[in-house]
Amino acid sequence: MPKNPILFALLLFLAAAAAVAAKQDDFIYAGFSNGPNGGDDGSISLNGVAEIEDRGILRLTNETSRLIGRAFHSVPLQFRNATTGAALSFSTVFAFAIVPEYPKLGGHGFAFTIAPTKELPGALPSQYLGLMNASDVGNTTNHVFAVEFDTVQDFEFGDINDNHVGVDIDSLVSNKSASAAYFDGGIKNDLNLKGGHTIMVWIDYGGAEKILNVTISPLSSKPSTPLLSFGVDLSPILLDRMFVGFSSSTGLLASSHYLYGWSFKMNGVCRPLDLSSLPSLPQPGKKNIALPVATSVGAFVVLLAAIAVAAYLFYKIKNADVIEPWELTCGPHRFSYGELRRATKRFRDRELLGFGGFGKVYKGTLPGSGIEVAVKRVSHESKQGIREFAAEISSIGRLRHRNLVQLQGWCRRRGDLLLVYDYMPNGSLDKFLFCDEPHSSLTPRPLLSWPQRYRILRGVASALLYLHEEWEHVVIHRDVKASNVLLDADFNGRLGDFGLAKLHDHGANPGTTRVVGTLGYLAPELTRTGKATTSSDVFAFGAVMLEVVCGRRPIEPKALPEELVLVERVWERWTAGKWEDVVDRRLNGEYDREEAAMVIKLALWCSHPSAAARPKMRDVMRYLDGGDAEDVPPVPVLPKDYDAGKDNIGFDDFVHSYPTSSSEKASTFSITIGQGAVGSEYSPLSSRSRAGA
Repeated sequence: MPKNPILFALLLFLAAAAAVAAKQDDFIYAGFSNGPNGGDDGSISLNGVAEIEDRGILRLTNETSRLIGRAFHSVPLQFRNATTGAALSFSTVFAFAIVPEYPKLGGHGFAFTIAPTKELPGALPSQYLGLMNASDVGNTTNHVFAVEFDTVQDFEFGDINDNHVGVDIDSLVSNKSASAAYFDGGIKNDLNLKGGHTIMVWIDYGGAEKILNVTISPLSSKPSTPLLSFGVDLSPILLDRMFVGFSSSTGLLASSHYLYGWSFKMNGVCRPLDLSSLPSLPQPGKKNIALPVATSVGAFVVLLAAIAVAAYLFYKIKNADVIEPWELTCGPHRFSYGELRRATKRFRDRELLGFGGFGKVYKGTLPGSGIEVAVKRVSHESKQGIREFAAEISSIGRLRHRNLVQLQGWCRRRGDLLLVYDYMPNGSLDKFLFCDEPHSSLTPRPLLSWPQRYRILRGVASALLYLHEEWEHVVIHRDVKASNVLLDADFNGRLGDFGLAKLHDHGANPGTTRVVGTLGYLAPELTRTGKATTSSDVFAFGAVMLEVVCGRRPIEPKALPEELVLVERVWERWTAGKWEDVVDRRLNGEYDREEAAMVIKLALWCSHPSAAARPKMRDVMRYLDGGDAEDVPPVPVLPKDYDAGKDNIGFDDFVHSYPTSSSEKASTFSITIGQGAVGSEYSPLSSRSRAGA
């Protein structure tokens, strides 16, 4: 019997507590179970769409668009030394597989994650991987460390390709990244993350050396050379106690992200995983499907004939479209017509958001996910035209920027093309700028403050810079105007409606097309050359800037003759030194004078009748990011001997070359998408769509 039983009991308690703590800091999941204990030491916490399948496989996401799935070890771990605050060493290994919805098209990816919470509130799917949202990216208060396995190239975050591994610290712009590969005998071999096969990952952080190593391989044995080796001190990033696990998401396209096993240890080397002992997905071609054998060859033939006749009658009665081979190559998600019909409650009028030359726009709620969307229904009888329109959409659908209205997917049914966009709850910008717009409800729209207006302009400018210079192709929008700027729940501006957009390679010369667009936003040279360029988009953005500052349209038929054309009115007031006269009176003088002056000067520069004299969107963005009116170069003035016939036409000639139109009687332009004409009518002055397109 010990001499001091109380001390002895205390020592036993401390030893037991230390053993429990050590067990929590060293765990292994060799497969997962549906019970409360997923590994050898406790439960694993799931949220989102993550689930554990009967085979013991943890499935983070399924083939559903724009969803999040997470799995975290349920107990927080001590990641910093309690005395010094220095980050501790850790080691982990796990086995995963990514099975995309469509071969070779990932959507999106997953990340090994260390975070303050298991839920990560406010985080978004798609390119955000369920880790954070647009306003969180780059915030040092996130305290999120992640190693991402990304299968979509997001230009917004500077991704190197659509098959890479990246180290993310408080941001989704990777601190270091590399194309997925592994070393075998000193030879580097490429590795396809979305190939559907099992991949092993080792992540090791040395607290003393402050080195992070990431190693991947399709084999159980760990290569001696890591894929990534990154010097970083995680002490400022990690908190004392944090959760460790995985976060995954899907986007326009979806992938199933699977985990087969996971081992983790603090301050030491984690226990190894043996691939042969882990669960695995059934391999294609290995299923043993027993087919019933008919008693006679004649009966079998009759059965096949009956099935063929039934299938023919079914499609005949339903008058459903057969999916043509070209449709399978369209990148964005292809919705079923029935799914969109249910989402919009049979396209009933109460769900109608707006309409224009292209067709009607409906509000919808996707069954299952509950995500609100805007569905644009484009009607056309030409299969060739709709094919080329869909081909254009397949490229536009890969655009990703926080200030673009995201195309979620599409659907074709006979002569109808249905485009599914993000739903923008606050509608279009023009409804807030022009006081004569009819309201659809008894509640008046709030007045946009100057900070809101300025933020909207910066957002749209950032989107145009991305389209013109930062994406893989040059995208000319060709219909930049206030009614195509949509406002999300936080009144952030997003550029939408790519129905007229054209793409070409960087450095290539854009081709000539028919003149399309809206009076007041059309650059003067378009009527002569018929060639849309990034400079013509800049001209249209200049008109939008003036709309935002002045609170009126570029061309106002009801205005006095000297005030008919907004840009001429602003030119006159600017040169007279009385630019304050054109600022929206509803602001009651509550605006930043330096910012307003700078925006007006920029708008006049963008609205110059000579295309060569206009700035690039990179210049515009640079001044909007922190300039003032004094920083903006003087607006070029046309020489007295300027010949409009050689370059452009003047404002007066441009305006008066068309009959005056109103919202009741609009001109009709031909529309060209790519090289295929889409015979739709377009109303230049009447744009009533208010959400999603």
